[in-house]
Amino acid sequence: MSGVVALIPARSGSKGVPDKNVRPLGGRPLLAWSIAAALRSPAVDRVIVSTDSESYGQLATEHGAEVPFLRPAELAGDQSRDLEFILHAIDWLDDRGEDPDLVMHLRPTTPFRSPPDLDAAVEMMLGEGSPGGPRPTAVRSVHEMSTTAYKSMEIDGGVLRQMGAETTALDRANDPRQDFPVTYLANGYVDILSTTFIRRSGLLHGDRVAPFVTGLAMEVDIASDFDLLEYHLELNPELFDELFG
Repeated sequence: MSGVVALIPARSGSKGVPDKNVRPLGGRPLLAWSIAAALRSPAVDRVIVSTDSESYGQLATEHGAEVPFLRPAELAGDQSRDLEFILHAIDWLDDRGEDPDLVMHLRPTTPFRSPPDLDAAVEMMLGEGSPGGPRPTAVRSVHEMSTTAYKSMEIDGGVLRQMGAETTALDRANDPRQDFPVTYLANGYVDILSTTFIRRSGLLHGDRVAPFVTGLAMEVDIASDFDLLEYHLELNPELFDELFG
């Protein structure tokens, strides 16, 4: 085993935003943004798109990625898990003696990335962890939540309960947010995964996941997000130039 493979999932069956992975953003298909970032990361040895669509695959190769296989339809449904398509990819590579040490999981729905960040995430994965501790089982990107999750609430028996509280009294939730721990939200900027750990544990991330803290990662969840992304790109043209200039 050797090297780092950037693996970009791009299934064709999205129902919330049809064909979102190839919908244009700044004049380029959405998945091309992730391909471009990976191609410009010196830490990445190969860039592979995992798709169930021949037309998506053609677009991916036109933008510089490899598409050496098509993902089986049963691994490209609404309920398919990341573990399934990643195992399919690394098993395909292993059968050909090309199994990588690390997989860089890049979701195409998070288009605005800086290649040096991807290099830094790999370096974090290859580090020795905390003093006296083992290496991370994975690296996962997160950004700070605008409001701490400790102020969130659930409905319990028809009344509100502050998350993690022992009672349904809500007065504590009115305290300043600075009085609560900072909390983070996982995003799609970058995950670094160990093929050895995945095969040994049957898990992607495990119990020692190093946080790669990013700024707010803009993502595509609904159709109107494209309008927001286009507006952000108009205000920040350097995002395009860094990847396609």
